[in-house]
Parts: sequence; C-alpha cells; structure tokens
Amino acid sequence: MQNVDQYYPTSGRVILHVDMNAFYCSVHEAEDPDQYRGKPTAVAGSVELRKGIIVTCSYVARRLGISTGMQVQKALRICPSLMVIKPDFHLYRKYSNAFMQIAYSYTPMLEAVSIDECYLDITGSKQFGTPLEIAESIQRRIMEELSLPCSIGIAPNKLLAKIASDLKKPNGISVLRLRDVAKVLWDKPCNEMFGIGDRTAEKLRKLGIYSIGQLAAAEEGMLIQNFGVLGSWLKRAGNGVDHSLVNPEREQSKSIGHTTTLPRDVLGIVEARPILLNLCDQVARRLRRQSLMASGIQLTIRTPDMKTITRSCQLDTVSESAEDIYKAVCNLFIKHWKAEKPVRLLGVTLQGLKAKEESAIQLDLFDYERQPKKESLNKAMDMLRNKFGENAVLTAGMLSDTHSARLRNHKERGTSLQKDNLKDIDHDNV
Repeated sequence: MQNVDQYYPTSGRVILHVDMNAFYCSVHEAEDPDQYRGKPTAVAGSVELRKGIIVTCSYVARRLGISTGMQVQKALRICPSLMVIKPDFHLYRKYSNAFMQIAYSYTPMLEAVSIDECYLDITGSKQFGTPLEIAESIQRRIMEELSLPCSIGIAPNKLLAKIASDLKKPNGISVLRLRDVAKVLWDKPCNEMFGIGDRTAEKLRKLGIYSIGQLAAAEEGMLIQNFGVLGSWLKRAGNGVDHSLVNPEREQSKSIGHTTTLPRDVLGIVEARPILLNLCDQVARRLRRQSLMASGIQLTIRTPDMKTITRSCQLDTVSESAEDIYKAVCNLFIKHWKAEKPVRLLGVTLQGLKAKEESAIQLDLFDYERQPKKESLNKAMDMLRNKFGENAVLTAGMLSDTHSARLRNHKERGTSLQKDNLKDIDHDNV
C-alpha cells in the first residue's frame, strides 16, 4: 500500500480548482440526454426571436465555430442545426448545489467563486487518498451522480489550480507545480494569465513586457510604479506565487446585481421603466433575504453594438426598499442616457452593503413614521411571494410587458454567484 503522506507537502497546501465544463449546456444534456447528447447546443435568451447573445455553448458547437458572446443570428448562420435552449436558472442552481455537495464531502475548506466553479483546500484530506485520487474521485462522482463533466486543477495555490483546470478541457485533470511554471507558462502572452485582462496586458506591452516569463523577470519596483499595489501581485503571479487562502466562510456579499438582455431595443425612460422596476424589485428582494442594506446604486446600460456604460450614485440613506432603489435608478437613466439611443441590456447593482442590524438608518424627518410601515409591508409581501410565487403580489408598473414578467420567473431570470444561493449547501447532511 502506497504511503499517502509523501504526496502532501510537509509545509504548504494542496489546492483543487473544480470547473464545470459548458455548465448550462451540460445541465440540459443531463436532464434530457436523448435530445441533446452529442448535438451542437447553446443557451441564449430570446430564443423565439432568434436574437440575443450566446451565454454558453457545448463543446460540439465550439468545434463548429460557435463561441460565447456570439450573436444568436450569427451562430445560426454558422451552424443551422444549432439547438438554442432557453435558460433555466432554477435548474442550474439545483445542479450547482449538488456538485458542491459532492466536493464538500472531501473537505470543509470549500470556496465557491461562481455557480459553476469552486476551490478546495485538501491539505487535511489525506484519509481520502492522494491529491490525484481525490480529484479523480470527485470528477467520477460528479459524472456518475449528475452526468456532468468537469475539469480539475491540482496545485500548491489557488492561482495555479485555476490555471491548471483550464489546461485540459473538457473532463481533464491537470497538475501544476511551482517548478512547472517556467516550462508551462513563461512562453505564453500575459493576457493568458488568470487575473490579467486585455487593458493590463496592453499596458505591459507598452512597457516591453509581452510574455509571462518577461513579467516574472521584471523589476518589482517598476511594476509598482506603473500599476500601484497591483504591481506586486503581477510579479508574484508571473512566478506562480499566490498566498491567498481558500475561504470557506460565507462572506457578506460585496454587491448584489441583476442584468437582463432585452428581446428588442428599448427607447427612452418610458419603455425602460417597467424593466427597471422589476430589476429593482428582484435585487431588493435578494437584499432583504440576506438582511442587508444598500448605500449605493449602479446602473448598467448596453447598446445593440455591445458598448457598455455604468453610472453610480449614493442613496440619501441606506435602504432595503425597491421604491428607493427604483427612484435612484430612474434618475440615473434620465440623467445619463439620451432618449433616442437604443438599449439592449439593463442592469441594476446594489453597492455599499451593510448588515441591517449594523446600519444606522438616518430616517428622513418627514419619513420616520412611514418607515416601520414600509418595513412591515415589505415583510408581508416577501412572505406571500416566497410561499405563492413571484407574481403573487405586484405593483401596477410591474405588469406592463412580457419581458418584465420573465424577470420574476426563477427559471428564466439570470444569475451570477450570490451568497443567498450558496447558503443552501447543506453542511449538516454531508
């Protein structure tokens, strides 16, 4: 019998990064393999109108030239047999919770970073075997129990584990050690390093730094001079060094946001109001679910040619009320957007979040009597909608168009990683 201890460092950590492959499409294939297995599939909104953007696509579709972010119409021209599927975010959340349950059974040190990926610190999990055996076991169980493929990276830190999980897709397992960094990474361009975007890579190129190897060799002082505190991180990343810990705590959300791609162009505040109202309603619901208050609002607007702007403002006082959020968002829209310019995507993000019990609510002099009544009304409405569905109690403005109704449908509305979803991982029954 092999000595498992030799596969674990005497000092240091062993980190896994579990990354689900083409997650949304894979979930639909798992639910209906006869219809979707081995077929070019894509998940996108506005399927009926053949508009919108590809959110993700199967590996079969990718081999045929389809890619994430492509317009559906273009994708259908490239591949007329492409099966475009309406998103079902309720189903995705169910499968996300299920694969995280499997991963959690190997270590309590699990950090979920999105709906389809997580980090695991398995340094203390020797009883389950070597790191490679644990990765193989997790991958096999996710496939056998959920019919979902995933890639797993094994490394001494989170950065290298993330990079390793991208090396073999789909359904691969890769090991990336510190001693492998020079051979595997240094000849690659900087923007292939996780965490380095196109803007940073362009700025590095202007400094004569084109490859990850050149970044690793660059003088740290020069990087700090040009990038501030990010400079130190860039130097460490180039050398494969990352000191960040896997954090299993359910941290308070830093922001709560919701965006929606529209089935047709929207012009002016009159057409935007019902959509903004429903977006504000949804983010306020999630805010109250986490017992948080927001002090800031951000509005996101995207045009049909994919240009995006964001505009922010501070609320007069912290709030959990959709009414307050909606008023601020409409003011932002009117102030920063010309009525004749078409809009294809709208988003509302709540910022400056604080725990409700810690928020010192500075009530408006003329509003202090209404505040308890508003809070009681919100609680009653939330209770009714939790029990009977999102459409149980609505304001008149939320009824005015079909797309706004879809925002209240838990199967159709979009999702990003939210802490209110992650709390469903059942730690007691693993």
